[in-house]
Amino acid sequence: MKQAIFPGDRSVAFTEMKMPRAVDDWAVIKVIVAPLCTEYKGCYDGQQTDRIGHEAAGEVVEAGSRATVSPGDRVVMMPSLACGKCGICESGFYMHCENWHDYDTVQGSAAGGGTVTQYLARPSFLLLPAPDDMPLERAALAGCALGPTFGAMQKLNVTAFDTVLITGLGPVGLGGVVNGRFRGARVIAAEPAPWRAERARAMGAALVLDPTEGDPAAAIREFTGGHGVDYAIDCSGNVHGQRLCIDATRRLGGVAFVGECQDTLEITVSRDMLRKGLTLVGNWHFNRHEYARILRVIERSDLLDLLISHTFPMSEIERAFEIQQAAESAKILLRPWD
Repeated sequence: MKQAIFPGDRSVAFTEMKMPRAVDDWAVIKVIVAPLCTEYKGCYDGQQTDRIGHEAAGEVVEAGSRATVSPGDRVVMMPSLACGKCGICESGFYMHCENWHDYDTVQGSAAGGGTVTQYLARPSFLLLPAPDDMPLERAALAGCALGPTFGAMQKLNVTAFDTVLITGLGPVGLGGVVNGRFRGARVIAAEPAPWRAERARAMGAALVLDPTEGDPAAAIREFTGGHGVDYAIDCSGNVHGQRLCIDATRRLGGVAFVGECQDTLEITVSRDMLRKGLTLVGNWHFNRHEYARILRVIERSDLLDLLISHTFPMSEIERAFEIQQAAESAKILLRPWD
């Protein structure tokens, strides 16, 4: 089978690997669609790795003796290697599992360890059923396209009575616009890249502003009658977006951090927390037990065609990365067999 790798020279190569194995409660999946997330950053940073990607949907071709799926099942792969047995996994917040499987130990190689490949292997706990009448391209959006902001809005309890700010309009942030609009909330979006900002407008965001111009927090407070938004979700992964979320949220509101960030955000407890009464939460993905609800978003939202901006064969992954790097895409899907 073909699998994409990063040689470490800012390019993508394809290598032939043996098929992964369906051992114990694991299953082997033929990958039909592999959505891209932030892999392009690793490529352009010169990362060297023999596995790329963490999102996929496909068909089970082989199942281990204790697997809960069967050959022929259409499934969406959840992005982790969670154990499926600990209390955290049982609670549904599997992404926070502390006992992830060691893929190379289980499989004996990196074959099928990423998702930009023709076949992958995963514990069946992480394989959720795709409805028969739902195209796998749509079902795959339950991964990072919709999952992180869906989970954040569940934690914050965003409703049709609320105004929600989304900072950072990459695929995750644009997925946040979809989730917010589906709930009937008024959505404000902050993004400096023109293509992404225009896509948010097309999705029905009530206000889209460039956070690098003027005083965006003041502009948001003015737009909301002086109070600020009810909730804010940072998908930008930078401290400027995180800071805007805190500053633009009203008293007794809530902020969720979704974008990965290794920099330090400075918070003044009295000013930012005590006097405003803010609730701050971190959110990695959605609760596994709420999968049926995220499928409802996919089934009923009229914005999904705007969330998927490009589809490429796996062989054109470098072209996909160029578009992502230029900030001129929403969610990009790869098809390993085209």
